[in-house]
Amino acid sequence: MSLFKTILGNLPEVAGPTQKRLSFNQKLKWTLGTLVLFYIMGIIPLFGLGSNSLEQFEFLSIILGAEFGSIISLGIGPLVTSSIVLQLLNGSGLVKFDLNTVDGKKTFQGTQKLLALFFILFEAIIYVFMGGLTPAETFSPWLLIFQLIVGGVLIMFMDEIISKWGFGSGISLFIAAGVSKSLLIRTLSWLPSPTNPELMTGAIPALFQAVSSGDPVTATLMISGILATIVVFVVVVFAQSMKVEIPLSFGRVRGHGIRWPLSFMYTSNIPVILVAALLANIQLWGSLMQNWAIKSGSSIVTWFSVNIFGQTNTVDAGSGLINFVNPPDVVGTIIRQGGLNIGSDIYFTAFMYAIIMMIGSMVFSVFWVQTSGQDAKSVAKQMMSSGLQLPGFRRDERVLEKVLSRYIWPLSVMGGIAVGFLAALADLTGALTSGTGLLLAVMIVYRLYEEIAKQHMMDMNPMMRKFME
Repeated sequence: MSLFKTILGNLPEVAGPTQKRLSFNQKLKWTLGTLVLFYIMGIIPLFGLGSNSLEQFEFLSIILGAEFGSIISLGIGPLVTSSIVLQLLNGSGLVKFDLNTVDGKKTFQGTQKLLALFFILFEAIIYVFMGGLTPAETFSPWLLIFQLIVGGVLIMFMDEIISKWGFGSGISLFIAAGVSKSLLIRTLSWLPSPTNPELMTGAIPALFQAVSSGDPVTATLMISGILATIVVFVVVVFAQSMKVEIPLSFGRVRGHGIRWPLSFMYTSNIPVILVAALLANIQLWGSLMQNWAIKSGSSIVTWFSVNIFGQTNTVDAGSGLINFVNPPDVVGTIIRQGGLNIGSDIYFTAFMYAIIMMIGSMVFSVFWVQTSGQDAKSVAKQMMSSGLQLPGFRRDERVLEKVLSRYIWPLSVMGGIAVGFLAALADLTGALTSGTGLLLAVMIVYRLYEEIAKQHMMDMNPMMRKFME
């Protein structure tokens, strides 16, 4: 165990700031600088790349914060996968970390980084040797693997830079950046669509094009996509503003108190990020397994690809496990076929997808509360250290913990189910970009706005800064 801790202690990391707090301008510079670097890396192609069979999964690249075929083809996939594995192990009790101690938190974070490095190496090899990213004839596959590893490690360090020097987290920022770019293109681009060269890519130019050419079906599809996008924005902002406020008083100052807000979506967008990344990885694995089966000709690989993952010959169609993690465009199908009678299969697939999203989000919400210090005991300690207590009760951490438990666990479960349902609804209604990605982007931007507003308020008001610290 001491050798393991020695390895964790010697892992490379981004040094944190030496000062107690960073100013608003400093955080803004680091955040914008890292964001620009992320966009630049997304347009740097892999040197020696031949064919790219992953480029058809554009909607998955948005969720994974990746650009398939570029140096950041892995995106945040390894980071999120390591978090999923570690949370499942810790939540199930197979591996236990004492997250109430500083040493336990460091061990947890170091183990997560070590797992992330492993998945960067593992996914880079899998992407290349299973036919996702194929090198040109005169180039070695290890050249592509090396570039993918470099890109994955850079993304990991950029995530640390944002967490320590900027606003929010790098994982959230990269997802929001990918969704924002996709949404801008899908809304305003007048270039021909890759899937239909006769139609413009952007919904607004395509709407005018369809109206002028007398194509009511296409015009209705464009209007539906625009409306679905607006509805997702409005519903998510409203859900984000829903809070339960617990009245607290300052023990040493009589007659003064505050209300401690607990958001309805208590764990915010984290559960959906984890579920969406998990489902995206399943779809990518299905595609890679199919490519591997074709290349190797192995009957075992072919059986596994067909019977477990299912066929993935097209982006919109699949069978097996792929069929339930790939959301169907229900609204678009109804519009194209001119009625609700579109077959029971698509409704059943949509229902199963929604169930998977809700259950998965609920499970990861509960696990995240346990591993991120948002449980009742941790929050009670935070309140006590701030000099707060429940009015009418004695100053006792156990009392606070008992009262908070009545709210935090129900909010974790209901908030997880609600955010999973909203993500599934966004996917099934045919928003202009990935529905889950759009929901995540709105939640991330809203949370980023709150953090920036809080930082700006602390910079403007020294008394508020002392209170918040």
